[in-house]
Formats: sequence, C-alpha cells, structure tokens
Amino acid sequence: MLDTALKTQLQGYLARVTQPIELAASLDDSDKSRELATLLDEIAALSDHITVVRRDDDERRPSFAIVRPGTDVGVRFAGIPLGHEFTSLVLALLQVGGHPPKQSAETLERIRALDGDWRFETYFSLSCQNCPDVVQALNLMSVVNPRIRHVAIDGALFQKEVEARGIMAVPAVFVNGEPFGQGRMGVEEILARLDTGATARQAEALSAKAAFDVLVVGGGPAGAAAAIYAARKGIRTGVVAERFGGQVLDTLAIENFVSVRHTEGPKLGAALEEHVREYGVDIMNLQTATGLAPSGAAGAPLTVTLASGATLQARTVVLAPGARWRQMNVPGEDQYRNKGVAFCPHCDGPLFKGKRVAVIGGGNSGVEAAIDLAGLTAHVTLIEFDAKLRADAVLQQKLRSLANVTVITSAQTTEVHGDGSRVTGLSFKDRTTGTERRIELEGVFVQIGLVPNTEWLKGTLALTARGEIEVDAAGRTSLPGVFAAGDATTVPYKQIVIALGDGAKASLSAFDHLIRNVPAELAAAA
Repeated sequence: MLDTALKTQLQGYLARVTQPIELAASLDDSDKSRELATLLDEIAALSDHITVVRRDDDERRPSFAIVRPGTDVGVRFAGIPLGHEFTSLVLALLQVGGHPPKQSAETLERIRALDGDWRFETYFSLSCQNCPDVVQALNLMSVVNPRIRHVAIDGALFQKEVEARGIMAVPAVFVNGEPFGQGRMGVEEILARLDTGATARQAEALSAKAAFDVLVVGGGPAGAAAAIYAARKGIRTGVVAERFGGQVLDTLAIENFVSVRHTEGPKLGAALEEHVREYGVDIMNLQTATGLAPSGAAGAPLTVTLASGATLQARTVVLAPGARWRQMNVPGEDQYRNKGVAFCPHCDGPLFKGKRVAVIGGGNSGVEAAIDLAGLTAHVTLIEFDAKLRADAVLQQKLRSLANVTVITSAQTTEVHGDGSRVTGLSFKDRTTGTERRIELEGVFVQIGLVPNTEWLKGTLALTARGEIEVDAAGRTSLPGVFAAGDATTVPYKQIVIALGDGAKASLSAFDHLIRNVPAELAAAA
C-alpha cells in the first residue's frame, strides 16, 4: 500500500508517538478489507507503540478505530484514508499517540469545556481537498474531549449510506444522526456552533481592540500579501477573514504560480497563513464584514462592522474580500444545491460515479471539470452559453476525444428539475432556434466564473455595474484611506500571482497614506 519513501516519512512522524496505540479493525472478505488490513500492518511495522487487532465490532466494513488502550481516547475511519485523507490519518495517529496538537491552549480549553455528548459522522471523498479540514478538526476534538466521538466515512465505499441520507456533496457532517453542516469547517467554526455563547463573547472582545494602522478585510492571497507588507513596516496590522485562504482553498491544482511548478490550494492557503502569523499580525478568522463607515472627521479612524455585531477601528483599510462561485440564477438551482447542484467537481465528483451529469460553462474551469468527471460518470453534457467554447485549445482537444462527453453550445440553462430531494434533470433553450430541451441527469456542476463579495460595500464607495471595486493604479478606492486588491477589484485577469502583487501594492499605498496624514488626536494636540 505504501511505497518506500512514504514509509520512511511516516516512520519519522511516528517517532513522535509517546503513548500506546491500538488499530482495531472491522473487516469482511472484500478486496477493500484486504487492502485496509495490509495498510494497518504496514503502519504497525513502523512503530513499537502500535499494534493491530481484529475486532469486527463495527457494522461499517472495512473500518478501523485508532484508540489509546485503557482510555476513552480514539477516532474511527470507515474506509481507507489515503489520497487527501492520508494527512488526517497521520495526525490522528500522532494525537491519539500523545503528540500535542498545534492549537492554542485557549482553543483546547474551549474544547474540553464543551458540555454535551456528540456523535459526529463525516462523509468524505479521497479526491476532496475541502474534506481533510473537517475530518482533522473533529478528530482532534474527539481526542481532546472524549464526550465527542467521530467517524470519518469514505462515501465512495459506503454508497448505500450516502444515497439513504441524500448526500450529494462532501464534506457532509452529521451529529447525533442529524445534519450538522456541509463544506469546509475548522475547529473554530465547529466550536462556534457548539458553544452558543461564543459569538457574543468574541464580539465583545473584538470591539475592545485598539485601532489598527492597517486593517485588511479578506484572507486570500491579496489579503495575506497586504498584511505581510504592512506588518513589515512595524505598524499595527489586523486581518478580518471569513476563512483564511479564501477561494484558493477550493483550488485543487495550481501550476502557474511563478517558481513553484505545482502545488495545491489548501497547501498554499496554509503557507499564506503561516507566513502572515510569523509577523505577529492579529488574525480574526471566521468573521464576516458587513459594513464600512468613513471617518467622521479628518484623521479620525474608519469603522468596519462585523456580522457578529463587533466593530473595529482602523486608520486605513485594505479591502480584499475576493469572490465566490457565480450562480446560474435559474429555478431549482438553490433548491437542489448540495442535492445534485454542485460547484466543486473534485470534491463531489466521486459521489456521481456511474451517473449522468452536466457541466455549465465552457471556459477552462468548465472544460477541466468535464474532463475529470468523464472518468467517473456515465455521461457528461457540457453546456456553453456562447457559440463556441472559450477554454484553451489543448483542453478542448482532450474534451472532444472523450466518447462519453456531449458538447452543446449556444444554449441557455433555464431550469434545474428534481423530485423534491435530488436533481432529476435540466432544461435549456437553444439560443439559435429558440426551442426548449430537457435532459435527464443526476448532477449539475456550475462553472461559470466568479462574482465579487462586495454587496456590503454598495453606497459606501464606487463599484462597477458588476460589483467590482473601482481602484486606480495605486490600489486607491473612491473613499480616502481605503484601498483594495484582488479578485473583487477592477484589475483584469483574476490570478493568484496578480492578487499577491496587488495586495502588496495596496498595502504600500496605505502606508504612504499613513505617513502623509496625521492622526486626529495628534493634530488636536498640535
């Protein structure tokens, strides 16, 4: 199961284990059970602290528990956690084995203090880049607080469960048998949902913070670059982010980042956050900005309002709110989101194995999605509004070589159909003839670009008709003291490398503004 290089790397990690670990397997006669048994034996051979036992005490097979004998400490995987989940497996081994987690003492104490009994189940796919965050967060919480139990389930291996529960997007999390949430979640977000008083306490603490010299709104590449360049000037810098990493976290492969031949979105997002933290930047994660108020007087601070009710003060603000997936805005799209309508083919594609799907959009993202899905599904129909595809020629050539792909151009999607619980079909209009057609299918993957996260800024500063923040060559907006960078601005070509550069530029412009404008209290003293 594991090659020599991976075994060597894993053995190095397992040297940090200080407590005994038991890998308790529940197996049957399937090939997957034999694969899991091989994997567990290979892991046990790498550490004297690890033993394997076959208990067959769990109805999900193949599955295994990682437990600390004689204690309530343990986690469970149903399936074979390789692919994106191999890191989750390694972390679970380390944490059950006594290696201290990286979370702050405050966060760990909040987990221990949770008063309740929770049984979490997380459904994942091995190709999902969003799933490990959720799996790792809940595994950690179950190790720290034994009243929290967690099992991570490979949806591709337990498809009857997936269909019975109507799961059509991962990660999908259930608690005590009821739906808890879908999509990427970390420890802080899960804690906020379990600890109902946390939001009010956080809002009070945030509002009590002293004014920042530079406050960055957004934690994607542009926001991270802005924070680093501001902090390097030795000024008080803060970042408010709905999720640090932003849209990058939803990107599987990145192959055009200069000097890095290949990386993955979650890996880059983690590196950005680590770099920002090295400079002592105050990162306020899981916070959504809802308002920006201009200074009441010359030199007075700007005010940013958060969804929690907290307010933050800053002498300058760098806006980097990024963008989100653009929706089709047709009947049925919202109703069947995560019930067949999806936006991440890498995450949710395995759930549609052997089924019929459509991809909406003929740009690079849409064509790449269709190519990926063609290897999993029975048939892919790609629908493009324009008269021709807009993807790179090499991608179009690959697409047209696939026998189970149909390309339809000059077509406008008009409705997503379903039976009340899941998608059953899609209608579109032929823009040349005006005729309507319906195709029967089980999944719709929307890949039609991005929309800027700027609704909360309307009426505050100048936006284009598309909602982009108008900026000049220095990243200045129409509001003095406010700068902007990244995908939410009028700068063309929405690329990571461009966002990084623009974030740095906006931050340097903010610093220039600071040194040229005296704070109100100093002006009054003079």
